[in-house]
Amino acid sequence: MPLGTLDRSPPSFFKQGPSALSKLMFFSALALFLMVADTRFRITQPVRAVLATALYPVQWLALQPVRAVRGTSEYFTSLSQANSSSEEARKKLALQSLRAGQVEQLLQENDRLRKLLGLREQLATSVMAAEVLYDAADPYTRKVIIGKGMLQGVDLGSPVLDEAGVLGQVTRVHPLVSEVTLVNDRDLAIPVLNARTGARSVAYGDPSAGGSGLELRFMGSNSDVKEGDLLTTSGVDGVYPPGLPVAKITRIERRAESAFAKIYCTPQALVTAARHVMVVKPVSGQIPPRPEATAEAPVAGKKGAAR
Repeated sequence: MPLGTLDRSPPSFFKQGPSALSKLMFFSALALFLMVADTRFRITQPVRAVLATALYPVQWLALQPVRAVRGTSEYFTSLSQANSSSEEARKKLALQSLRAGQVEQLLQENDRLRKLLGLREQLATSVMAAEVLYDAADPYTRKVIIGKGMLQGVDLGSPVLDEAGVLGQVTRVHPLVSEVTLVNDRDLAIPVLNARTGARSVAYGDPSAGGSGLELRFMGSNSDVKEGDLLTTSGVDGVYPPGLPVAKITRIERRAESAFAKIYCTPQALVTAARHVMVVKPVSGQIPPRPEATAEAPVAGKKGAAR
């Protein structure tokens, strides 16, 4: 065969298209264009939605073993937690039953002792439920606004409680709302009683930068106080009923150069998270009035002066 008749073109298997650099540049530009277009115009959102819908059955089937294993582990974990919670509830119920019996016995003994000593009955206080609406606008005070006011029978000076203890005192009454000053406000003071020792003192709102607690002032350095002591209302101020939890002592600083100890307390009430509260009538209306000086007293004073 003559050489001129041979086909010198390469077979189709060895034919080459554009160069690798050209392909890299083209596909890089295409990827960059698609990214910009997707970011600005979200042109691939319908495509993604269609793909996600089409792939959902596959994803669902792939997740079933994982969900089965997770559900089994959660079942056994929940069962264990339920058993432990049930056991704790039984213990608490037994303890509460024991305490309820003791409280009933103590109430009967208290009633008999009061009758024996001729003491007056304990004060019966009436309460009213209210809801905390919002905090006061002044950031330098610790006050909240409740949704009950003068028209609902709220009195000025009424104690306010939550489920844990004394929250504060009503310091301003409007027709439909009332302002409550919290126990950690620097302008509020509460006569308290140490439940362990029976010593009376006064708890003031902490005026420090944090302002989240209370402080017992004018307590001697050698006073019998310990961290963890519970402070309750003493009832001697004619405002708060006795025995309401107020705070717990958390820190005591005794200094040699000072005759008084610095005693810091944490409120029992949820001063930053209270939502529903109880407004208590002040006990001052149930206490007999202070006896006034009789007409004979000045006469006796004059006789003594004449002598």
